[in-house]
Amino acid sequence: MSFFDMLYQMLSYTFMQRALIVGVLIALCSSLLGVSLVLKRYSMIGDGLSHVGFGTLAVASALNLAAPLELAIPVVIAAAFFLLKLSENSKIKGDSAIAILSSSAMAIGIVVTSVSTGLNADIENYLFGSILAMSQQDMIMCIILAVVVIGMFILFYNRIFAVTFDETFAKATGTAANVYNMIIAVLTALTIVIGMKIMGTLLISSLIIFPALTSMRVCKRFFSVIVCSAAVAVISFVGGIVSSYFFSTAAGATVVIVNLIFFLIFTTVEKIKNARNQ
Repeated sequence: MSFFDMLYQMLSYTFMQRALIVGVLIALCSSLLGVSLVLKRYSMIGDGLSHVGFGTLAVASALNLAAPLELAIPVVIAAAFFLLKLSENSKIKGDSAIAILSSSAMAIGIVVTSVSTGLNADIENYLFGSILAMSQQDMIMCIILAVVVIGMFILFYNRIFAVTFDETFAKATGTAANVYNMIIAVLTALTIVIGMKIMGTLLISSLIIFPALTSMRVCKRFFSVIVCSAAVAVISFVGGIVSSYFFSTAAGATVVIVNLIFFLIFTTVEKIKNARNQ
């Protein structure tokens, strides 16, 4: 069977169609927000919020509650607000606040799971990700949330740019920096929730960090970094999903490996450019 025959066969499956549609949107959302989060040295917020999402979903599963993803959205958003407030108003800063919240949420989720349903298929899907777990309803919800995230990012682009590079100056010019920091956090929370089913709790934060860091190797302007990051994220996701189908590997992990390959290539290009300029 040729490559194109296998590709056609892959695209004939409904679950692969759903995975590609949702995954491309998740990759776009993650890459757009990732640039701001990395530049603000807050990139690990994705990891923290994904652990909160897992804890919420584990509790929802244990209580046999319907629509666990819908339940996770307000909880993860509340956690994003809490993280920012904790980081701004206390002695516990940035990465320490994220570590406390993420480890606590993960521990609660694991304990609740162990004393109730055990590590069932649903919990494993949220932990490690599964393209088979994406239902029609999940896809529709993910598309709606992704459109909201992308739309709000475009709408508030100039303000996000301002608070990303010089928050003090932005405040001095009348920009409500705290409000836009909250908007970034809420959009990140939404992205984490919609991405957990495909990428899993353990890998979803990589979609936020890798494309941004990769594009920063060769691009220096904010807008060019954003565009490059979005392109790298989408190509890496599609390449990862196709590779996982051909080689029968875990989809989320394969996507991360493709992102890693891009990062190494861009880093090599950066070193070559720097060597030529010296």
